[in-house]
Amino acid sequence: MPAVSKGDGMRGLAVFISDIRNCKSKEAEVKRINKELANIRSKFKGDKALDGYSKKKYVCKLLFIFLLGHDIDFGHMEAVNLLSSNKYTEKQIGYLFISVLVNSNSDLIRLINNAIRNDLASRNPTFMNLALHCIANVGSREMAEAFVSDIPRILVAGETMDSVKQSAALCLLRLNRTSPDLVPMGEWTARVVHLLNDQHLGVVTAATSLITTLAQKSPEDFKTSVVLAVARLSRIVTSAAIDLQDYTYYFVAAPWLSVKLLRLLQCYPPPEDAALRSRLTECLETILNKVQEPPKSKKVQHSNAKNAVLFEAIALIIHHDSEPNLLVRACNQLGQFLQHRETNLRYLALESMCLLASSEFSHEAVKTHIETVINALKTERDVSVRQRAVDLLYAMCDRSNSKQIVAEMLSYLETADYSIREEIVLKVAILAEKYAVDYTWYVDTILNLIRIAGDYVSEEVWYRVIQIVINRDDVQGYAAKTVFEALQAPACHENLVKVGGYILGEFGNLIAGDPRSSPLVQFNLLHSKFHLCSVPTRALLLSAYIKFINLFPEVKGTIQDVLRSDSQLRNADVELQQRAVEYLRLSCIASTDILATVLEEMPPFPERESSILAKLKKKKGSSKLPDLDDVRRSVNGSTDHAENTEATETSVSNTVLAFSLYRTEPTGIITLPCDDDFRFVCKNNGVIYENQLLQIGLKSEYRQNLGRMYVFYGNKTSTQFLSFSSAVTSSDILKTHILQTVDPMIEGGAQVQQILNIECLSDFSDAPVLSIQFRYGGTLQNIAVKLPVMLNKFFQPTEMTSQDFFQRWKQLGAPRQEVQKIFKAQHQMDSDVAKAKLLGFGVALLDGVDPNPANFVGAGIVHSKTTQVGCLLRLEPNTQAQMYRLTLRTSKDSVSQRLCELLSDQF
Repeated sequence: MPAVSKGDGMRGLAVFISDIRNCKSKEAEVKRINKELANIRSKFKGDKALDGYSKKKYVCKLLFIFLLGHDIDFGHMEAVNLLSSNKYTEKQIGYLFISVLVNSNSDLIRLINNAIRNDLASRNPTFMNLALHCIANVGSREMAEAFVSDIPRILVAGETMDSVKQSAALCLLRLNRTSPDLVPMGEWTARVVHLLNDQHLGVVTAATSLITTLAQKSPEDFKTSVVLAVARLSRIVTSAAIDLQDYTYYFVAAPWLSVKLLRLLQCYPPPEDAALRSRLTECLETILNKVQEPPKSKKVQHSNAKNAVLFEAIALIIHHDSEPNLLVRACNQLGQFLQHRETNLRYLALESMCLLASSEFSHEAVKTHIETVINALKTERDVSVRQRAVDLLYAMCDRSNSKQIVAEMLSYLETADYSIREEIVLKVAILAEKYAVDYTWYVDTILNLIRIAGDYVSEEVWYRVIQIVINRDDVQGYAAKTVFEALQAPACHENLVKVGGYILGEFGNLIAGDPRSSPLVQFNLLHSKFHLCSVPTRALLLSAYIKFINLFPEVKGTIQDVLRSDSQLRNADVELQQRAVEYLRLSCIASTDILATVLEEMPPFPERESSILAKLKKKKGSSKLPDLDDVRRSVNGSTDHAENTEATETSVSNTVLAFSLYRTEPTGIITLPCDDDFRFVCKNNGVIYENQLLQIGLKSEYRQNLGRMYVFYGNKTSTQFLSFSSAVTSSDILKTHILQTVDPMIEGGAQVQQILNIECLSDFSDAPVLSIQFRYGGTLQNIAVKLPVMLNKFFQPTEMTSQDFFQRWKQLGAPRQEVQKIFKAQHQMDSDVAKAKLLGFGVALLDGVDPNPANFVGAGIVHSKTTQVGCLLRLEPNTQAQMYRLTLRTSKDSVSQRLCELLSDQF
């Protein structure tokens, strides 16, 4: 930047500012400003032409007055005239005034554009920078239309100076944000990508920001950036601090550029090229290793810069979800931060671990930190950190720890901050339902929830517990007994009265044999709460009373007296009055058979999507469609079992209930992945297909011979998909049913969800095929994708003692029942990773069974509708020879063969 000479000090401006600061009152300030405005107006209108210095001084005064909050309605033309000056200070003030005061709809825009065009063509780097800054600051559509074709040319021109390239890249980024439809994707895109190889790191940093934004909009156009980004990142993380001296921040080499490069790589799936993927893995390992090194400075800036790079690297590892070793290492590193003295680090660690918990490879590693997270929930002072701890407990919950986590959440709920109580209630309700093996525990949990935080229990929660009780015969008696006992408390929340009224009205007969809960006692207990309740609850209780008349004829007279009372028949509320009249009349004139028919038990509820999860999504603010970056994250396993993040929460919400009760010539792209794609054998979520138009991701859950799959379709373009339809074809021994269809029109950048139910009738080898058809740009597109439904998905883990295992092993000793395979390790041999893969495969690992502790022994049952096939396996790693021996024994030879094929390819 040119030096400012002494004559540019503008003494008059300094005096004016001093006068304003010395004013004793607001009135004095206004008086001084009005005096100055009159003086400036007279100077601008005077016959004597003002020199550049005077114009600059008066324009500066106007700018200062505007910044004090006063309206300025003149002087704009004088500021525009300053743009034609050849002196830097005068041109700078002109551009500053225009950037701050000129409206994008101003009549002067055309004159301003002419001045900017002259400066862009001047080849003077200082003037070009001022012009580019002005375009970015104003950012109007008219300016974008005028210069959007010139700026890319300046950016990629070989003779353009580095400082101008930086400004041009950031200016183009600003225009892309304000007018994305105007930014052209032409020949210059490839040349912009090559800026990642520029020697000037400032240019690389600015270009990376631009490319990241453009890649989210058109990933196919910028996919070559992955190679260059990995190469540049590799050079940075392996360089010494002195190599990048100008861009080293407190002994951390180019931290801002590293973060931007890692963020750019999150726009794409893992590289397919093995060499490139290996190089990226080395970079990520180096970043993780550097964190373990002793700090080179005690300054907080050093740790902040190092941790910024680390967290972005972990975000990339989670996004790729393909390197088990890196995922486990990232989890261990975050675990160290959970007890760090810095609150921000604890918050970020909890947030990132929520994302890690959704990966099959790292879920077990996350669970090892459960006690630390529970302690954070109890002792953290910052409510935002406690909320992230709740999110992480929710994400790491599974059948092995569900009772512990639900108990801790209930305990915390009594003292939780009011702002997050409703969210905790919803999460407890979802977890209790999802992992309920014993539904008496589920009933106890929900009633406890109502007792502790009844004001925050929404209708969706108590509706759901009633649905489950009605649909499960084995829990109805227990539910009736439990709510009867809960209602005996002197003070009951109204939601408990609703649940009690409904359940006793339906199933009170199941506990009527006990004198302590006789029909009259039940009625008197419910009616004692009647006068304390709101109108909707009273209406529900009246319905329970008429049900009692059908269940217990002996209390008919007592209930009719209540219905006949003036407080009911002449009630001010028309709904209560109508119910009382109709129920009383029904009980008087209807015969016993008619009454029994009209008031019979509620039929089982049909299977439906749990409304509790929808409520939680709305509470978390995830009801809006995520942008493309969020879509890409959500289908790569970066959300937890229900939400996260960040973030787009798309986990399976229905419980065991859902699985135990019910049941033209195309043109365009045709894709069918091969049968050897075993990426999803040990995991249930991720991206199964992606091209330049569409991304397909899935999340799935299986129980016994039933499965549910959530398929997500992401429109990566800015154009609508029309006539969108999907169909699933499968063999006769694998039933598939589309539970939720997709709207035929998908907006640009939107993501939609489809639900599939799957039922395994017998062992199979052929996966179902998902066929998708839609119109894009007038062309009919047809895509066929094999869904990752393998036999092991219907594998249920089985715990066994050592004695039972060997007894069963001997029983399965027939030659056709055993399959053994010896094979070379395809990946790095790691005990923790192997354990995670075996658990993801579906077996229960049995400790202490094999005399060699390095070996893995597992057991499980493959469920189908017709049969259950028990399976025992033994995996023997030989680290010296880099070999494995896998032995499987099942009662059916075809199952042994298929499971061996699937599992051996994972190692």
